[in-house]
Amino acid sequence: MTSPFSAVIAAALWLLLSAVFSPPPSVYGLGGFVDTLAVVYGAATTVCSIAAGGSLQQIQCWRNGQLLSPISPAISVDVVAGGRDTLCGVRSGGFTLLCWDDNFISKRIYQNASVPLTSLTIGDAQICALRRASGGENAYCWRGDNVSSAEFQIRSSDFRVISSGLEISCGVVEKNSQVLCWGDDVLSPWLQFQFANISMGNIHVGGRHACGIDNSGLVICKGDNSSNQLNVPSNSAYEYRALALGANHSCAIRRLNHTVVCWGGDGDFSSNITDGVPFEYIVAGLNFTCGLTTSNFSVMCWGPGWPDQYPSLLPLQRTLPGACVDSSASCPCNIYPDSDSLCSGNGHICRPCDMPISIPPVSPPSPPLPPPSVSPSPSHSRGLRRGLLAYAIVGSVGGFAGICAAIYCLWAGVCFGKKKIHNSVQPTITPNNVATQQSRSNSSSRSSRSSTLRRQASILMRRQRSGTSTKHPDKAEEFLFSDLAAATNNFSLENKIGSGSFGVIYRGKLPDGREVAIKRSESLLKMKKFQEKESAFESELTFLSRLHHKHLVRLVGYCVEQDERLLVYEYMKNRALYDHLHDKNNVEKSCSVINSWRIRIKISLDAARGIEYLHNYAVPSIIHRDIKSSNILLDANWTARVSDFGLSLMGPENESDFRPMKAAGTIGYIDPEYYGLNVLTAKSDVYGLGVVLLELLTGKRAIFKTDSEGEPISLVDYAVPAIMAGELNKILDPRVGLPEGSESEAVELVAYTAMHCVHLEGKDRPTMTDIVGNLERALSACGDSHGSISSGRNSIVSEAEVR
Repeated sequence: MTSPFSAVIAAALWLLLSAVFSPPPSVYGLGGFVDTLAVVYGAATTVCSIAAGGSLQQIQCWRNGQLLSPISPAISVDVVAGGRDTLCGVRSGGFTLLCWDDNFISKRIYQNASVPLTSLTIGDAQICALRRASGGENAYCWRGDNVSSAEFQIRSSDFRVISSGLEISCGVVEKNSQVLCWGDDVLSPWLQFQFANISMGNIHVGGRHACGIDNSGLVICKGDNSSNQLNVPSNSAYEYRALALGANHSCAIRRLNHTVVCWGGDGDFSSNITDGVPFEYIVAGLNFTCGLTTSNFSVMCWGPGWPDQYPSLLPLQRTLPGACVDSSASCPCNIYPDSDSLCSGNGHICRPCDMPISIPPVSPPSPPLPPPSVSPSPSHSRGLRRGLLAYAIVGSVGGFAGICAAIYCLWAGVCFGKKKIHNSVQPTITPNNVATQQSRSNSSSRSSRSSTLRRQASILMRRQRSGTSTKHPDKAEEFLFSDLAAATNNFSLENKIGSGSFGVIYRGKLPDGREVAIKRSESLLKMKKFQEKESAFESELTFLSRLHHKHLVRLVGYCVEQDERLLVYEYMKNRALYDHLHDKNNVEKSCSVINSWRIRIKISLDAARGIEYLHNYAVPSIIHRDIKSSNILLDANWTARVSDFGLSLMGPENESDFRPMKAAGTIGYIDPEYYGLNVLTAKSDVYGLGVVLLELLTGKRAIFKTDSEGEPISLVDYAVPAIMAGELNKILDPRVGLPEGSESEAVELVAYTAMHCVHLEGKDRPTMTDIVGNLERALSACGDSHGSISSGRNSIVSEAEVR
């Protein structure tokens, strides 16, 4: 029989070997310890986080495509959590718990200056927290219905961590590492029984299941498995470092590279949909998951229940990866290196431990959890000896691992900000003009802001529009809100035709008979803040007031009344290019007008000319930042026009003027160099256009599944290898058919142009002038069977160069 001392030595050697090759993670997951991100479900899906970089740790929220105002902006919070129509936050210091309902009306449900709260979790109708009492962490809960303040203590146990799900809550008891559950009278004892005799490091509760990491580093899942939410895809010791559970799915962060794997949800959750994106931690909604990215602390959400279907980066400011603590406070496992900036000079943020607090258990598992009144305690002397030995081993391993990390850092060239980009398409980002617009004073009144904006809009609209494609500008109009409401039948759903960077778009008919498209932002009364929304509104107003080109959507007018912000555009009868390529009502139609190679090449040329105008002829130049097929609209004559300038920015004065800028755009179209390095150039628009060209060639979405059960793949990864291998015909849209005669050369030139547009590095991509030249020759070749089109002076690449 192995002696306890020998077992400890064996465990120590195991730790040392593991640390050399890949250090073990913390046994802690989310559990409320670093929860600065929350999901609220119910009446509306809302994602909130604690913003970084401010003097106060304010709560920022996103809902239905819009940024909301900071929640209680005068209050600083350390921890947030969300449930059904409820958001709660623990004020800095831990002495007060505030909760907000769906309308963000606050209610204080806990205040005790002598007993602070240390963590927070919310289930469907129950709010629970740990509070630091003498001798340990006691769990207290409040009924979540209407955010009742009636609290009750969970027995007399001291907990290491707690978690709440839809019907029950569970915690890991500090003394014996056993799981204790409460809530539903049937489900809670049933789930607790399944975890009996298992020593757990943490626990996370979903719908009718729970998962945690045990003291040997394995993920243990128990409970309902009707959607395969218990079937961990791979499960070796210390493979994962954090978990998040939804109603019927589970997700975990891999320890080695901090990427996420998800399972369950009846197979609707992809296991690699966010591959290549490292996360600090994750939280789950009912049927989607959100996480805090490691690269820039932005919030990404994905899953079948997420509105955008594919991963989206929300337009929130940087989120704190943990609570800011006093600079004098020590951290057991180091601090975030950018803490001074994240906390605005007010303290630092402790990193989650990447090594276990204690060595893996070598003694037999603890006996089943006794009744609450009986709590067995381990031998103090044996625990002390093991603890001292563990700390000695961990300290030695940490020093050795640090030296190895420094050597690798210097060898690989990843130190000092030299980050490499490996993926051709990074996961999605949604618009964020907040980070790119100068912040306005919060003390201004709504009426003064409204009148100021109206005066600015009038001045902008009176200015001469820049451009070379028209001889005279059209005068834009200032509309009354009542007239625009009447034009859209009071913004009825049947008139809704889409959405843009800051609002919903409706089809309308003015009293003089003109058909227009009206973009209206969400009511400011509902949003309680209009700074972020006005950023996108003012961006479009500013740029379109001076742009007039036949391949840009024309702005007819605007409306600024009290809380309302609306823009009026000329109506595009044939809708967006995206609709014709991908809409379910059109994909099966073989007689569509755009099912012609000549028409598709003409559309691509129109769009390229519009973008070329923005880059080369607008003064100052403009970078669109969100080129995609849904932002290329078709008028009654099937002329393509670029639309939606809500994310647009002034371009650099010269090609060497790189602009550090938080990435914004749409998954599948965003420039991977821009996403990875936060450096914006005109070549970012070139990448987006390259993806649009591939859409026109293949008829496939920017991100799609190869079959009903396949994993999502980017169009770039799908199409570029085929083009390089000379197998273009295998990927062309069958609705158009194979090109014949000179069309073949034209389609090949478009394909080679697209391939160069989506190079990983911007310096290897063509300019918009080169692209326009190639597309002009391609269009010309469609009606001309003589001569080669791939050998012209401005050609980007020839067939011979590719092969």
